[in-house]
Amino acid sequence: MRVKSNAFLIAVSAVILGLIAGGILMLAIGSNPFEGFFYLFRGGLMNMERVGNTIATAITLMLVGLSVAFAFKTGLFNIGAAGQMLVGGLCATLVAHYVFLPRPFYLLVIILCAFAGGALWGVIPGLLKARFNVHEVVATIMMNWIAYWSVYYFVPAYLKGPSLETESKSIAIEQTLRSPWLTKIFGGGYINLGIFFAIAAVFIIKYVLDKTTLGFELKAVGSNRFCAEYAGIRVNRNVIISMMIAGGLAGLAGMTFYTGYSRNIQIGVMPSMGFDGIAVALLGASNPIGVLLSALFFGMLQSGKGFMNAMTDVPPEIADTIIATIIYFTATSVLFSRFWDSLGKRKKKRLDAKREASAKEAGNA
Repeated sequence: MRVKSNAFLIAVSAVILGLIAGGILMLAIGSNPFEGFFYLFRGGLMNMERVGNTIATAITLMLVGLSVAFAFKTGLFNIGAAGQMLVGGLCATLVAHYVFLPRPFYLLVIILCAFAGGALWGVIPGLLKARFNVHEVVATIMMNWIAYWSVYYFVPAYLKGPSLETESKSIAIEQTLRSPWLTKIFGGGYINLGIFFAIAAVFIIKYVLDKTTLGFELKAVGSNRFCAEYAGIRVNRNVIISMMIAGGLAGLAGMTFYTGYSRNIQIGVMPSMGFDGIAVALLGASNPIGVLLSALFFGMLQSGKGFMNAMTDVPPEIADTIIATIIYFTATSVLFSRFWDSLGKRKKKRLDAKREASAKEAGNA
């Protein structure tokens, strides 16, 4: 029997090695790594406001990570989450400015519009992939820049703020995703209702992938599209559906960022979280629960790096380097897989040897 390594062990190994690499960099610039790490983690967890900001950062990362992970399950690489975030965020911003309904209906409308905007931006590369075999990486990168320049034109033309040309007018607090009771619990900060939408999305996607026919077909296409097609699964349809759902999730990430974390949408800025979600998906092994935990970890690093820089001489870029190193080690997970497999085999051999010895002793007796 072959002993297989655990995805959790691989992720933990990557995180530990990333932190070690960060510690070495701190030593190289003459800083104390223990002090640096103390303030890095304390900055994200020291009080309820900091915890709220960590969660607020993790909300967007969680939804983008889900978007990338969902596409991975179908054998697709959705590198267009940044553009899908922009379009979803733009749709949500328009709703926030022009739609006035009772709170429950308003939330339903803004969710549907943000999801639809991101889904539209995701389904176009899906159609190009399915009908013309255009590689999704190329198509989604191009869609990122179409979204970027569309927002660049649309915001000054239709949503311009009273003083700045580079950002939309601010959304009224009551039209954002922020909620007074959440703000009170976490002592201020950027925490918003997006956390409930993100957690719901995690469990919905997990259910779809693990318990539905659609999820089985998507994973089958991701494993081997030719075998899936031979088995009667409509591969092209599943490619389109996968990119549509992935785009919708990224659109929801844009909604939580631009109408929850922020209160306006800026031009000339490609949201970096659209790319950070790739790291979240990789570290989470494209598993929805893994993505949730990975997003919280990266949210803590992002929230704490400013505090670390304020309290020590360690630059905040060290935290970004740690994240990049973790991504690198996660991408080379085959090495960790072999390492943990070899440990498992050795342990199994020792147990088998003990059983054989015990059996011999019992036979001699």
